Amino acid sequence: MKITGIDTYLVNTGHRDLCFVKVRTDEGLYGVGEAYSAGPDEATANVIHYFEEWLLGMDPLDIEGIWQKLYIGSRFPGGSVVYSALSGIDHALWDLKGRALNTPVYQLLGGKCRERIRVYQNPGGATPEETLENALRLKERYGFTAFKTNPLPRDDHLRPWPAVLNAVEHKMAVLREGLGDEIEIGLDPHARILEPSKAVDLCEVVAPFRPMFVEEPLRPENVDAMAEVRAKSPVPIATGEMLYTKWEFRDLLKVRGADIIQPDICCCGGITEMKKIAALAEAEYVTVAPHNPMGPVATAVNAQFAATAPTFLILEYHIDTESPRKDLVQEPYRMVDGYLELPDKPGIGIELNEEYYKQHPYKPWKRGMPLKPDGSMAFI
Repeated sequence: MKITGIDTYLVNTGHRDLCFVKVRTDEGLYGVGEAYSAGPDEATANVIHYFEEWLLGMDPLDIEGIWQKLYIGSRFPGGSVVYSALSGIDHALWDLKGRALNTPVYQLLGGKCRERIRVYQNPGGATPEETLENALRLKERYGFTAFKTNPLPRDDHLRPWPAVLNAVEHKMAVLREGLGDEIEIGLDPHARILEPSKAVDLCEVVAPFRPMFVEEPLRPENVDAMAEVRAKSPVPIATGEMLYTKWEFRDLLKVRGADIIQPDICCCGGITEMKKIAALAEAEYVTVAPHNPMGPVATAVNAQFAATAPTFLILEYHIDTESPRKDLVQEPYRMVDGYLELPDKPGIGIELNEEYYKQHPYKPWKRGMPLKPDGSMAFI
């Protein structure tokens, strides 16, 4: 069996675009995956097709060899675009191998150590009260046992720090009182804080409300600063969505910079690299809560990995059974009582809905860029 081509599909979902990947072979078998939508998504698709030329004629079952060819062949360390392209191709190869052997990917990764995958949702909301209302509705309808929210007010970059902390305390009080102690609450300041001392302030303010974790209280580039925060924080620290490959996670783990790591399987290097990252974390007694803001293919790939990872904690999730996401694939994974059910279909168990993609073509998007009162950029 030989690789004969790779297709990419850039699909607009109304907010941002998703990038799906299909690897084709001369025997008619194929596999699908999803690359991360980092922003310059056309660049990601172009890199995938650049890699396509390297892979034509290769055996798609040689996944490790292909990973090494793409990584080493790139020579210079990649970033979000290159590693997203590599990851999407890697997903598709694992899916293809599962289809070829008529078995789920989780069986190829060593078999299951759990029967279902616990997930959490960000309920959104412009105010603490609206966030609570949304969370209660989602809990009632889908059985979620955990949620994640940004503890900071939306205009935190315009407020004095004491006022920000007061707003954080109010939001946490509203959520904990309304949700009770049976629901876990993850917090994501979205790397909007610069100073480690302020990150520690935040962790101390939220500690009485027993959060599941505080995610990326700082930008992730300086792992020593993150380790400083973790050492002083009374609550678990999580990070990793903007780190790539085992080597960057090694640097984080070496300084004990996190209690929970959050690699993104769509840009960290795919399933192949995710398993290695999780093994490094397991040796350090660090749990894994994958970052997963992408589409239903990414959710399927994450679920296959999570089924096999002993230190898996919980998966970020966006409801795939409602429009417009339910139309992106033919049969998205089902969630019951806050857990994803694992299908026993070959590969990752997902089929792309290519006809839908023709009706929802790529539209360029960019992140908002808030400014401080002095006109300088705030973190986003």
